[in-house]
Amino acid sequence: MSIVEQDSVVSVNYTGTYPQTGEVFDSSEGRDPLTFLVGHKQMILGFEQEMLGATVGETRKFTLTPDEAYGHRDEAATQDVQRSDFPDTVDVEQALEQGIPLGAYNEEGQPMQFRIVAIEGDIVKIDFNHPMAGETLNFSVDVVAIREATSEELEHGHVHGPGGHHH
Repeated sequence: MSIVEQDSVVSVNYTGTYPQTGEVFDSSEGRDPLTFLVGHKQMILGFEQEMLGATVGETRKFTLTPDEAYGHRDEAATQDVQRSDFPDTVDVEQALEQGIPLGAYNEEGQPMQFRIVAIEGDIVKIDFNHPMAGETLNFSVDVVAIREATSEELEHGHVHGPGGHHH
């Protein structure tokens, strides 16, 4: 397989920056390349779309708007919660100070991440938006490898490590 297309397994080195400041928000520098299965929602949609048609050794530079990345901020995804609703094991001050993501379950039992964004007395303000919602993002991506996905990877919807299944 010589180009990035639907159902291919792609390995890339990348650097993501905020266009306004040039600050790096994520990078594979010093780590193994990022490997993902194209078309199976492992990456944000805009990232995958920008990589389609790329070849090994190619560098792609692109900018993603919030619509193509993590969406726009939704103020309805924030809420006020009583401090007493948090288990004793959660240090809300530390979670706020360090930006630690916390988890909860919705009515359907699906896990949801949130962050504490403010504490006002007994009220804890939480935000279910992705931390990068509303952000425009720049990427510089080098394609390291492309291969066909195995039938098992396609069935499971994700890449497996060397030698097969690794869950």
